[in-house]
Amino acid sequence: MAGEHPSRVALVTGASRGLGAGIAEQLAYRGWQVVAVARTVGGLEELDDRVKAAKLPGAGTLTLAPMDITNDDAMRHLCRSIHDRWGGLGLWVHAAIHAAPLAPMGSLDQKDWEKSIAINTRATGMLIPMVEPLLRATGTETGKGTALFLDDPRAGQPFFGAYGATKAAQIALARSWAAETAKLPTVRVVIDTPAPLPTATRARFFPGEDRAKLADIKDEAQRILTALL
Repeated sequence: MAGEHPSRVALVTGASRGLGAGIAEQLAYRGWQVVAVARTVGGLEELDDRVKAAKLPGAGTLTLAPMDITNDDAMRHLCRSIHDRWGGLGLWVHAAIHAAPLAPMGSLDQKDWEKSIAINTRATGMLIPMVEPLLRATGTETGKGTALFLDDPRAGQPFFGAYGATKAAQIALARSWAAETAKLPTVRVVIDTPAPLPTATRARFFPGEDRAKLADIKDEAQRILTALL
């Protein structure tokens, strides 16, 4: 709704599946207006269907934004639209990731390497300057606008070369941003390391793993948001 206060507006990049979808869903249940970004239209529609089917009193709504975060013009237009409609953001959750197939470094597929760089690292570096003004705009009124990054420390592990290196670079960008804004009254950058989850990404990394022992996505989303908000 156009009348929503920007402090209750969240942007979730990577919202169609896994923990990104879980966090977007829980935010909507908590009354947030959620701008859900992902390339997978079907996944976004399923997320929207779950929120609508729950029919929870006071629930927020979803704005589905099917787009590629590596498309700078599209993301710039989206951020401008958020500014024009709500005036800012209270929260950005960056859950978008490319999980390249595991491979020894000597057999690293160049297309997977380039895609990992584009999604995991370059897009993050492009998005931070686009999103920061939206967080600052809200923070000047209601405290700190918050950016949340989700770590998965695989750098240096065998066969995780493309994923581990580009994910580590993404978190390095977030850590620099966190250090730069630590004393600012308007922006807060938080990095969380989620528990192992039964996502499609983890299934590709660890085939045959007993998924019954993994944390529930809903529970982990609730834990993260409770600590964050």
